[in-house]
Order: sequence, then C-alpha cells, then structure tokens
Amino acid sequence: MKIRKVVWQWHMLIKTKYDTQSSKFTSRIFLYFPYPFLEFLQKPKIKIKEMALKAVHVSDVPNLDQVPGNVTLNYLHSPRVCEGVNEDGDETKSGYKFPKFVVMGHRGSGMNMLQSSDQRMKSMKENTILSFNAAARHPLDFIEFDVQVTRDGCPVIFHDNFIFTKDEGEIIEKRVTDITLAEFLSYGPQNDPENVGKPMLRKTKDGRIFEWKVEKDTPLCTLQEAFEKVDQSVGFNVELKFDDQLVYTEEELTHALEAILKVVFEHAQGRPIMFSSFQPDAALLIRKLQSTYPVFFLTNGGAQTCTDVRRSSLDEAIKVCLAGGLQGIVSDVRAIFKNPGAIKKIKEARLCLVSYGELNNVPEVVYMQRFMGIEGVIVDLVSEITEAVSDFIKNEEEIKEEIVFAEDGKLLVKNKSPILK
Repeated sequence: MKIRKVVWQWHMLIKTKYDTQSSKFTSRIFLYFPYPFLEFLQKPKIKIKEMALKAVHVSDVPNLDQVPGNVTLNYLHSPRVCEGVNEDGDETKSGYKFPKFVVMGHRGSGMNMLQSSDQRMKSMKENTILSFNAAARHPLDFIEFDVQVTRDGCPVIFHDNFIFTKDEGEIIEKRVTDITLAEFLSYGPQNDPENVGKPMLRKTKDGRIFEWKVEKDTPLCTLQEAFEKVDQSVGFNVELKFDDQLVYTEEELTHALEAILKVVFEHAQGRPIMFSSFQPDAALLIRKLQSTYPVFFLTNGGAQTCTDVRRSSLDEAIKVCLAGGLQGIVSDVRAIFKNPGAIKKIKEARLCLVSYGELNNVPEVVYMQRFMGIEGVIVDLVSEITEAVSDFIKNEEEIKEEIVFAEDGKLLVKNKSPILK
C-alpha cells in the first residue's frame, strides 16, 4: 500500500480585548485547519466557525508544535463505560482505559457563571438533580459533580467551600463542612412549597458577590439523592472536594471519604463511577480505601500557581499517580496544549488522560484533543459539544485512512479514500 506523507499544520489564535464598560477580557478563538480536514468537518452539520470565549488570555495560546508519537486515531464505540477498575472488580494498579472517547457534563449541564452575559451559563442551577437529568438526556457518558461532607457526616453536592446568604441586609458566610445537613438544605428553593429557603448568594474569585439567580432554580441535593433520582445510564465522576487553603489530617480525610464511600457502595447499583480530586492526599487515600472504582488526580498542570508542588505540572501528576496506583489524570486543557509532549509520557505510564476547562466548550478544540490522544473532556455546553462529537463520529466513515502521528509530529496517511486526495 502506498504511503503518502502530508503535513497537516493547524494553528490556534486567541485574540483578546479589554471591554472598559464591563471590565472584562473578551476573547475570540480562531482555529485554522488544513484544507482536507476542513473539507471533512464541513460535511453536513460540521462547520468550522469562530466562537466567543471569555476570560482566556493571550498567554494561554497553546503550543502545538509537539504531538505524541504513534498515536492512532481510533473511534471506539460502546453503549457505556466500564463500571470499575476492571471487569472482575479486582485491583488494578494501572492500565485502566475508557472503551471510547468520553464526554462529561461539568456540574451536570454546566457550571453557573453569574457574572457572565452568556445566558447558557445561567440556565439552571448547577450541581442539582434538575441539571444532572437535563445533561443525561444528551449522549454523554458521565456527569461530574463536587461532593463535600457536612458537619453531621452527610455527603452533599456543592462546589464552593462557603455558602452565602443575606439576612436583614447582612451577608452571612458559612463553610459547607461546618453546617448540618438540615441547614445546608435550608438554602435556596425547597422541596416543600410551604417552606421558604434562605436566599443564596455567590462569591466570585475576584471577590464580587452576586445573587445566585438562574432561569431554572431548584433545591440543593445530597449524594444519595443523586444516585436515587438521576438517570441510571449516566456515570458519575465524583469529585472529592476539599479546601486548598486548609491542611487536612489523615483522620479528617478518612472520615469524609468513608462517609462518601458508604453512600456509593450502598447505592451505585452498577452505575459507572470514577473518583477525582485536586487534593492529592485525598486521591491517594481513597485509592487505598477501595479498589472497585478508578481514581483520577485532578491538576491544573501548572496553568495556575499552586503551593503544593504535586499540582504544579503534568510530570508531577504522573509521579502522584504512579506512586499511589491511580488510574488517570484530569488536567486543565491549557496545560496539555502548552506541554503536548506530556501526553506521550502519560500513555507510556498506562494512565488515562481527561481534560477540563473553558476551552472545552469549543467543538474544534475537542476535535483536536481526540487526535492528540486525550480520552475525554469535561464540558459546560453539554448540548453543543455532545452534538458536535456525535456528528464527528457519524462522519468518520467518510475517511477510510488510518491516520497516525509520526515521530516528527507530522501525519502519515494511508491512501484509501478520495476525500483526502
């Protein structure tokens, strides 16, 4: 068979400007693909287009000069992902692999950005049963959510370390892990219409406080409720949430993790489950406490400054996983784009790699990650991204070539189809 070497160079350009009226950075992302690939993506429903993206700075423009060697472009189809570390439920220190490219809904149908002008980021309350089931109606594999344990030992689903309300004009702030389950559930809309919940506020990273107002508001929930009320076909990516500013003893971590595991083992009923955490000690400990479900280390990979060196780079993340027998890494997509050579190291370590971040709301960025060998993405715009991925898979039969990355970062294409001639 004749082998034809072609150079497919793609470039990403992010143009950023500062809006003096809104005091925000607004960026537009442009991706330039080689003509054959562009022609393929522009089949029905596949369009290359410009997309708006907020809070992405020029320094975050990816460096795509490197790609891992000999990564084969495979499309694996499976109705669901693996339930545990392996089919027999036996302990496996490495080698876990998703049977397909997976899409995960961030906090269900996407996180809430109350300061955003994009109404999609305020359509329904994040981390709620409503948001989870709305996401499950799309062809995605997992929903990702954050779990903390209340003072009286109940795992609840909530992202922020602190919960805010207002009483007689005074803003009241309480740490989620310092309040009881009853008090936690007293915030926001109530399941009993006769009860009036406390108004909810949210504090952004820059210190501003907003009324937590969304188009479809709904009560907060516990981890057990999620197992009982969310479509059984969708998997759970359970993020073990801990405060970066606190130092935890092993006893404190064990108390929280055992409470979470108790609910998981009592209610999983065959649902696909994975654990993840930015807290490296929590990730390592839950791996010791159980071997049924895979554990992933969450890291920004150096995209942001961290005091814990284990979260400072993808190389450090690999070390954490290998030392503790974890199954994979969930990384900020910007860190992967800045250091694409790390993908090869992660593969050689027999670890899975999933990405998160606002860039994952751009379909073209998701396409690129599939080619680079990344095995899954966590996204906010669930409807848009799942549709784009589904269309991409449907059209794959139109390309009969086997596409592989060569050692020099160029692409080798075996001629079988006229589409790339």
